[in-house]
Amino acid sequence: MILTSLPTITAAFLASLVEVVEAYTIVLAVGLTRGWRPALIGAAAALALLVAIVALFGPLLTLVPIQALQFVVGVLLILFGMRWLRKAILRSAGWIALHDEMAEFAKETREMEAIASDRRADWIGGIASFKAVLLEGVEVVFIVIATGTAHGLTFEAGLGALAAVVLVGIAGLILHRPLAQVPENTLKFVVGVMLTAFGTFWTGEGLGAEWPGADAVLVGLFGIYLIFALTAVQLFRKGAAS
Repeated sequence: MILTSLPTITAAFLASLVEVVEAYTIVLAVGLTRGWRPALIGAAAALALLVAIVALFGPLLTLVPIQALQFVVGVLLILFGMRWLRKAILRSAGWIALHDEMAEFAKETREMEAIASDRRADWIGGIASFKAVLLEGVEVVFIVIATGTAHGLTFEAGLGALAAVVLVGIAGLILHRPLAQVPENTLKFVVGVMLTAFGTFWTGEGLGAEWPGADAVLVGLFGIYLIFALTAVQLFRKGAAS
């Protein structure tokens, strides 16, 4: 159980940390330019909607046979993880720009300042805050469900996600500035590898495969995908240099 729950908690925490930091950056920009009331109202409305979505659709998962659930979740995790991993590889290789929270904050701030004279500015700011929290929150919910449901570790995955929310919240209250110190690009690289490994594991179980070493094979899958990703980075760097 420890070998299963620890990777689940870690994957949920790291993936959620990335999403929460991105949502926090936009809420912060709205708060500093349009005021904290529209920023917090928008964020609170998004959180309430997320809770309603989980409460409405969460129980339906118990009606799905576990093997079918493992297969569906596994395939979705592979697709989700590979999307993150692809971008992380291209960023590490220098093919696309690294994600920059300070640049994202500056962009959002400029947009809020550009509508300062508009009487609807507070509403627009609130909607921006709502949209950011909702979109990133949906991804957090998916991550928790995908990493935890297949082996009955949704609670543990939820704890990992909650820890990320609390950590970013505390840091935000103390700093009141973008969390540029968070190594977001590295986190996305690691999380992409982890989610792809989890997806491969769940897909195999959904197809009835008997993994050697049971849950411990996750470590091996992580290592295989990590080697693949690091090799891909080197090959892309050579391609860019030639």
